Amino acid sequence: MTLRFFAIALLVPALAAAQSATTAPKAEIIALKAARLFDGTREATVADGVVIVENGKIKAAGSQIPVPPGARVIDLGDATLLPGFIDAHVHITGESGDNWYMDVVNGLRQTVPEQAIRATVLARRTLDAGFTTVRSVGAGDWIDIGLRAAINDGTVPGPRVITAAHALGSRGGHCDSGGFPYLLFGREPGIADGIASGADQFRDAVRIQHKYGADAIKVCATGGVLSLGDAVDSPQLTQAEMDALVDEAHRLGLKAAAHAHGAEGAKVAIRAGIDSIEHGSFLDDEALTMMKAKGTYLVPTLMAGEYAGGRRATRQYPPEIAAKAKAALEARSASFKRALALGVRIAFGTDTGVSPHGRNAEEYALMVEHGMSPGAALRTGPAAAALLGIDRTTGTLEPGKVADIVAVPGDVLADIKATEKPIFVMRGGKVHRTR
Repeated sequence: MTLRFFAIALLVPALAAAQSATTAPKAEIIALKAARLFDGTREATVADGVVIVENGKIKAAGSQIPVPPGARVIDLGDATLLPGFIDAHVHITGESGDNWYMDVVNGLRQTVPEQAIRATVLARRTLDAGFTTVRSVGAGDWIDIGLRAAINDGTVPGPRVITAAHALGSRGGHCDSGGFPYLLFGREPGIADGIASGADQFRDAVRIQHKYGADAIKVCATGGVLSLGDAVDSPQLTQAEMDALVDEAHRLGLKAAAHAHGAEGAKVAIRAGIDSIEHGSFLDDEALTMMKAKGTYLVPTLMAGEYAGGRRATRQYPPEIAAKAKAALEARSASFKRALALGVRIAFGTDTGVSPHGRNAEEYALMVEHGMSPGAALRTGPAAAALLGIDRTTGTLEPGKVADIVAVPGDVLADIKATEKPIFVMRGGKVHRTR
């Protein structure tokens, strides 16, 4: 009896699985068509673009590809099909308002659940704008970890989120809450919050972020624009601290990014083997030459300068922050152009959160304005995929990759600002929006 019962117990699941396999509906095949296709592998488009999508992946992509019988055809007309956009530098859980002082007050009044709910709105706005993958490089209270889980299980719509959780930094540095009276905001931040001192503490800080779900590590290697208590270009970690941080991140299989406006702090990170320099406003020729030699990426975040101190700046700041924003804006254009001339690898990133979510694609026009061709600017998206370590999954329209696809009106190489007006967004083979 026992043997018979055991046999039945084994057989029933097998029969159920077999029945499920025979009755499972056939996967829908989708054929996307447009006047042009930019696949991200080169700087040109092809005419009569077609992408075939099956089981959430790209089966074929190119010019005049035959449409399989029975496929659902989505003809987007006079448009350009592109890989889903990737932003390697966002703050997905928050957004600056028009007044820095009110942002501080609102931040104190908002509960963690309220911040989490607001983050879902920002995530949807990002996906609506055609950004199917983002890297969030600093958030508090593990909100980004929860947001990533809610997006992954389909509870809320949003991009694929690669997150660093808490950004790491030195005591009183850009990633710390400096410039305010002692204990005004409660307890002093510690290693679990990313604030460390000494090589061993920074190594442990990496381990804590990894323990609680971080996909990447972000460190503040220099001062920043929006912090009260430091010079924008001041180095903030010793070489031993940075070496330990990067070594531990890489040992755990995590990419490491360094917020670095100033050249000297950036050089500390580059020597340690950092994967990317974020912002790079004051990089000198030595730092850029080191980046070129080591293959370090620059994530330029040109939009941050525009919204903090440039043509699109409408926010009220304390005088010390306004002065830093102006200095960084004046320096960042020359730094970017020198990086471009030297052949430093450039990956797309905006610092959205400083600028409004959903307007990330404005970065493309800024890169073109600063000397990139439209095709080269668009290829900073695939470069971002390589930086994030997901280029085998997404970033280009090639067979076998996840169907992250966006379409913009007209010829994107003739009008790079078309990226700001997507008419179609697909993430993972699922149509998120059309027209």
